[in-house]
Amino acid sequence: MAGHVREQVCRELPDASVLKRFEVAKLLGKGAYGIVWKVREKETGRMFALKRCFDAFQNSTDAQRTFREIVFLQELNGHENIVRLMNVMKADSSQDLYVIFDYMESDLQKAIAANLLQPIHVEYVTYQILKALKYIHSGGVLHRDLKPANVLLNSNCHVRVCDFGLARTVLPYTAQTAGTRRDSRSSESEAHPLLTDYVATRWYRAPELLLGSTIYSEGVDMWSVGCILGEMVAGKPILRGRSTMDQLQKVVELTGKPSEQDLRPITTTSQYARSMLENLGNVRQMPSSGVLFLLKLPQQAKTLTLNLLKFNPERRPSAELALQDIFLEKFFLQEAEPVCDKVIRMPIADVTKLKASDYRDQIFTMIGQRRRMAQEEAATLARRGGRQSLRRSSSRYSDASTTSVREGPQLPWSHEGGAAAPPSSPK
Repeated sequence: MAGHVREQVCRELPDASVLKRFEVAKLLGKGAYGIVWKVREKETGRMFALKRCFDAFQNSTDAQRTFREIVFLQELNGHENIVRLMNVMKADSSQDLYVIFDYMESDLQKAIAANLLQPIHVEYVTYQILKALKYIHSGGVLHRDLKPANVLLNSNCHVRVCDFGLARTVLPYTAQTAGTRRDSRSSESEAHPLLTDYVATRWYRAPELLLGSTIYSEGVDMWSVGCILGEMVAGKPILRGRSTMDQLQKVVELTGKPSEQDLRPITTTSQYARSMLENLGNVRQMPSSGVLFLLKLPQQAKTLTLNLLKFNPERRPSAELALQDIFLEKFFLQEAEPVCDKVIRMPIADVTKLKASDYRDQIFTMIGQRRRMAQEEAATLARRGGRQSLRRSSSRYSDASTTSVREGPQLPWSHEGGAAAPPSSPK
C-alpha cells in the first residue's frame, strides 16, 4: 500500500530526466489515463503540453492502442487543425510514456460550458473541425471519438482536433498498400475492414454504431460533427441518452423512424438493428426538449445540422461537401483546405498482436527514424544555403508557431483558462 502511494506521489511531477529539459508551469489536468502539465522548454522558452500516459504499456491491448495513436499523430502531423505531436519521451517506469504537444489554452467543452460562443465562433469552429476531417478522411482514417472535449481551442478561436486513441484506418492493411498514394486508393475503395461497434462517447455516437454495425464509413464522424454543432448552439448536449436504447430513442425522435432504404446500409452489417428499432415502439418525432432548439435555429445552420444528422449514413455530406455549405461561406477557401497526400496505413496489421514491450520498442524506433530524417533534411538545406527554406520546412518536432494559422474571432477568456491534451484523454 505504501509503495502504491509513493508511486502516485511520484507521478504528480515529471521524472527527473524530463525536468532537465522542461520546467513545469502549471498542472492542467489529471485523470485515470494520465496527467497533463503546461511546461516551458528550458533551451528555447517555448510552451508545450506534456502528458504522462499512465500504463500505456501495461498489456498488449493498451500498448497497441498507444502505438496506433502515435502512428496516426505522426502521419497527420502538420495540418493546422490537428493537434501537433512534438516529441515522445521514455518514462522511468517502463509502463508509462511522455508525449509532448503544442500547447492549447482550452477546449470546446469548456468554452460551451462557459457560454462563450457567439454565432461567428460557432461557424468558425465548425469550419475548422470539418477542415481537419477532410484531411483525416482523405488519408483513409476515421477519428471515431469526436466530441467537444476532443476539440482544443485557443483564445483566437483556433481549433485543433485531438485524441486519436480510437481512430482506425478505413481500408484493410496489406504490405503492398501500406503508405500508398491517394491516387491508388480507388482499387480498394469497396473493401471494408470489420470495425468495432462500441466506439465514441454515447451522446455523439452515430445510429449505425448504436445498432451494432461492424462496417461503417466516414459518416460516423460527420454525425458527431452534427451533434457538436447542435451543442454549440444549444449550450448543452442535444442527444443525452442514459443507455444505448435511450440514446437510440432520442436519435429517432430527431430523425423520425428510418425507411427501408435508410436501414439498408446498416441492417446488412448488424443482426440486431431491426429488433432494436422494433423495441422502441411508437416514436413521436421531435418531442424532447433536447432537440426542440433545432426549430429555432437560423435556416442555414439548421439545414447543415439536419443534413449531418441524417439517420442514413449514405445521406450525410462528406467533410468536403459540408465545407461548401452556405452556413460556412464566410470561411470557405478551397485552397486552404488540403487533403492528405497518401492513404495512411498501420505498419503493423491490427490483427497482429505483439507483446507490450515490442510495441514500446516500435514506437521509439519509429520516433528515432523520424528525428533522423528531419535532421538530415535540415542539414541538406543548410548545405544548400537555404536558410529561409530551413525556417519554413519545420520538422515533425518543431515549434508549432511556425505554422501559418488564419486569425479567427477572439474568445473572451483568460490565457490561463486551462487546456486539454491527448492522447487518450479521460472519457
